[in-house]
Amino acid sequence: MADISIIGAGSWGTALAVLLHNNGHKITVWSIMESEIEMLKREHEHKEKLPGVKLPEDMVFTTNLEETVQNKDVLVLAVPSPYTRDTSHSMAPYVREGQIIVDVAKGIEERTLMTLSQIIEEEIPQAEVAVLSGPSHAEEVGRGIPTTIVVAAKKKETAEYLQNIFMNQVFRVYITPDVLGVELGAALKNVVALAAGIADGLGYGDNTKAALITRGIAEIARLGLAMGGRIETFSGLTGIGDLIVTCASMHSRNRRAGILIGKGYTMEQAMDEVKMVVEGVYSAKAAMGLAEKYQVQLPIIEQVNAVLFEGMPVDEAVKNLMLRDKKIENPLIPWEEE
Repeated sequence: MADISIIGAGSWGTALAVLLHNNGHKITVWSIMESEIEMLKREHEHKEKLPGVKLPEDMVFTTNLEETVQNKDVLVLAVPSPYTRDTSHSMAPYVREGQIIVDVAKGIEERTLMTLSQIIEEEIPQAEVAVLSGPSHAEEVGRGIPTTIVVAAKKKETAEYLQNIFMNQVFRVYITPDVLGVELGAALKNVVALAAGIADGLGYGDNTKAALITRGIAEIARLGLAMGGRIETFSGLTGIGDLIVTCASMHSRNRRAGILIGKGYTMEQAMDEVKMVVEGVYSAKAAMGLAEKYQVQLPIIEQVNAVLFEGMPVDEAVKNLMLRDKKIENPLIPWEEE
């Protein structure tokens, strides 16, 4: 049995708390919001973010960050990506040398273009940082629906330790050393999911969705390879797998926000309606910053940015994508000489 703290009591943090408790581990759940912790203590259910999933009576809920962090075997950092840096900074004084932190949020910091694990390593250099990601809606994990996911870590022994911590008969865990590739796939698929939602909001069909998923993973892989990620990662669970589930499911807050934008809502109105952090909005500008830095074309993500931040009408963004210069689908496949 491991002593594990979940830092962040949103839907994903709560679902993982239930999963890890079911695996026999001792679980503490932290939130910065006193009202949220009081609700969890009283109801033993997150009625707003994960309704219907009951939390065990022996699960600890607290706002005391020092007690949450100190002397724990594993820290699961589950706050939304915009709060990763501030939360890591607050945790740092209590983290011991070599303590394992597993980041389960998805995003890229707009100001620095850093991935979330890079932020954590900068704020808490004494920690051993890993990432957990893949096609996994909290609503389904909380209910014990079979799910497959990936743990990425620089050290194989850390990845294997976490694989044993998280894995059970309904939650299969693979491991990989490609931390960067896993994080890029996780963050950028949210931007493509906004595009998929916009297409749904416009009333487009399966052809459009398939095009966005296929060309979207091509963009993600193109940037990822330029940054040092592995092509195998982008064709796996945390690349195409996560992209499919996020573009296709109504559990996806990014897709839901995109649908509203496609129907004429502004970005701000869509985010207010979804009532949860829409990670793709925060990653969209950062993705364009990375594209410029690494001299990579990301046409879908570029048009999403134009819609979100430049007031471009959604139908015009679609036209821009369809009427781009003619391309070869895969330039690496040679033509036979005549």
